[in-house]
Parts: sequence; structure tokens; C-alpha cells
Amino acid sequence: MSDRAIFEVIATSAEDAVAAAAGGADRLELCTEMAADGLTPDLAGFARIRAAVHVPLRVMLRDGNGFLVRDLEALCAKAQALRAEGADEFVLGFLTPEGEVDLAAVRTVLEAIPGCSWTFHRALDNAASREGVRAAIDGLPGLDTVLTAGSAAGVASGMDVLTHEAARSGAPGYHPRILVGGGLKTEHVPRLRAAGIDGFHVGTMVRTAGWDSPLDTGLVQHWRRLLDTESVAA
Repeated sequence: MSDRAIFEVIATSAEDAVAAAAGGADRLELCTEMAADGLTPDLAGFARIRAAVHVPLRVMLRDGNGFLVRDLEALCAKAQALRAEGADEFVLGFLTPEGEVDLAAVRTVLEAIPGCSWTFHRALDNAASREGVRAAIDGLPGLDTVLTAGSAAGVASGMDVLTHEAARSGAPGYHPRILVGGGLKTEHVPRLRAAGIDGFHVGTMVRTAGWDSPLDTGLVQHWRRLLDTESVAA
């Protein structure tokens, strides 16, 4: 069997984090305010989660709904405070009003968290040009993952894009691992695994009734078993 897939779960609290880790999540994405699609958690919340679990934590750096930066200086200050508290992996990605990657903002935030690994998130799916974003972020320090559904409308609409991009793995702009998330369902997994994709990200799919319900360890275990059963194409 091929290498084990990475399974990342969104956690908004220490309780979420404990349940996800118990179910077999490899990594957690930490954020708050899911009504705004996930904003930066506060320092105390991060500290509670870090004390509660021993799996890698990727912390969202985002200060408002959408992909525009509202207050770059304040966001960098939050990033530095989280780094000082022990965060060493992050999630970020910013666009201009025209839908181009806001490379200046991305670089400024990266300067606040030197030496950290990070994910460029679904700003990619909402950009004017996917190729343009991938070319612009290629080689940025610490970038090892791109979170994408293949489409702003979600994985069901982005399957062809995801499989096409997976086939380009290792080409310029396509070095980061593809982490599939955004409407991901269990029925999508076999095709994605067969395409060679080995990163999966869920949030509401491991809760019984949306963001207002607690994270369900049993549902995390179900996903873990599914991902371990499906093999990556050679």
C-alpha cells in the first residue's frame, strides 16, 4: 500500500482538538468564527489547544470574510504573538480586489513568522487565475501545501481541476502538496486517491449538525479508515 494520506481537521476549540486527535486526525487547522469561513484564533484559545493535544497545529491567519487583508499590521502582530506562544505552522492567502494574489501582503506576513511551514488556502479557488497564483507563490519560504477544492463552488465542481493539477505534481508551481478541502465528501475520496492525491481536509463533515455541533470522534475515525483503505495510484 502507498504512503498514508494526511488527514487534517478544522478545530475551533480544545474540545474539538481532543476529539479530532482521538479519531486519528494527523493535523488540525485552528480557526474561529466559522460563519466568516474561519478567522485567526486568539492567543488563549491557541494555548488551550496546544496544551490539550500533541498533533501538529496549523493556525489560520485571516482577519475577515473573503480574502482581502483588513489590517496587515495587526494581523502580523497576531502572527508574531502566536509564534511566540509556540505556533510554528500557519494557513494564509490573500487576494487583491481584482482577484490577483496579494503577494506583498503574503510576503509581509511571512516575514513575521520566519522558519514556519504554511498552507496557501482556498484563496486559490477564488482567484482570477489559478495558474497566476501558483506561479506567484512558487518558491515562497515555508510553503509546503495548497488547500483547494479545485473550484470556488467546492470539490464536486472541482474534481477535474484537482486531478489535472495532481498530474502536474513537481512541475513549476506545483511542488506543494495538494490538500483537498471545501465540500469534500467521502464519495470523492476514491477518485482523488486514485489520482495520487494524499491530503484531505474536513470541517462540518465530522460534525453531526454543522458548526454548532461538537466534533464527533466516530466520524473522524470513519474518515481515517476510509483514507487508509483507499490506496494512491502508483
